[in-house]
Amino acid sequence: MTDSPLVSRPGGSGVLANRTVARIGYGAMQLPRLQEDEAGAIALVRQAIDLGVNHIDTAQFYGNGFSNSVIRQTLRTEDDVVVATKVGATPAPGGPRPMRLAQRPEELRASVEDNLRSLGTETLDLVNLRRTDSATGQGLQASGEQVVDLDDQLSALTTLRDQGKIRAIGLSSVSRDVVRRALPAGIACVQNAYSLLSREDEDLLRLCTDEDIAWVPYFPLGSAFPHLPKVTDEAVVREVAASLGVTASQIGLAWLLHHAPNTFLIPGTASAEHLAANVAVGAITLDQETLSRLDAVQPGV
Repeated sequence: MTDSPLVSRPGGSGVLANRTVARIGYGAMQLPRLQEDEAGAIALVRQAIDLGVNHIDTAQFYGNGFSNSVIRQTLRTEDDVVVATKVGATPAPGGPRPMRLAQRPEELRASVEDNLRSLGTETLDLVNLRRTDSATGQGLQASGEQVVDLDDQLSALTTLRDQGKIRAIGLSSVSRDVVRRALPAGIACVQNAYSLLSREDEDLLRLCTDEDIAWVPYFPLGSAFPHLPKVTDEAVVREVAASLGVTASQIGLAWLLHHAPNTFLIPGTASAEHLAANVAVGAITLDQETLSRLDAVQPGV
C-alpha cells in the first residue's frame, strides 16, 4: 500500500499487519448506534475514508453483524483500507450482554468464516484474538469450557493464515506473558485497554515496541468502568487543552501518539463531528514541556 499524494494520512503513517496505514484509524464499535439509519452509518465510514483513514477496526459481534455489513457496503477496492476484526467472542442478541465468549478452536474458525461472509471478502487483513488475560480488561471472563490454552488457539489461527483466510494475527486483552508465549506465531498487533490514566501495561507496550508489534489501545480515553478513569476529567489534560485551543479528548489521544511510535488509534464514534475531531488529532503537536506535564500525571487505580 502506498499513500496517495492527494491524501494526508492522519497522525502520519506506520506499519500494521505488513501494510502502511494512517496512525489514526476508525473503530466501528459504536456504529450500531446508527442501526436505524444505515445510510447515515455508511456516510460516516465514507467520511472517515475521505479524511484519510485507511485502517478500520471491527468485529462480527458489533451489532450482530451490523458494523461489518456497513463496512462491506462502504468500501471500494480503490480505498485500499486495512480492516482488522476480532474472534474469541460471538454475538448474543437478546442476552444480558451483546456478546458471549467463543474461545474454543472450532469457535474461532467459525468466527473467521462469519467475518469473511459479513465483510464480503476472501481474506481478512488482520484477526485479533480476544482473550481475557489482561488485568486492565473488563467484562467477560472465561470459565469452564471457555478456558482454552493459548497454543490451541494459535494453532487454529496459524492454520487459517496458512490457508490464506487471514493475513495477520493479533492479540487483545492479554498479559505480557501471553504475548511473549505467542511471539513465535508471529504477532502483528496487541489491543489492550490503555490510556494516559491507565498505564498498567507499560512493560507490555515496551515489549511490543521492541518486537515491532503495533500497539492499538482501546478505551484510549478511559471509560465508565471504575478502574479505567476518564482522561477528560484530569485537570492537567484540561489545562493543556485550553492552552492549545483543542478539546481534552484530543489531548488524551494526541498523548498516545506521542508516547510510543508504534501506537495506532481506533477511536470510535457515531458522530460526524467527533470523527472529524478525532482525525484532527494528527495535527496536534505537543512540545517536550507539555509532554513532561502529561507524563507526570499519576495514573488512576
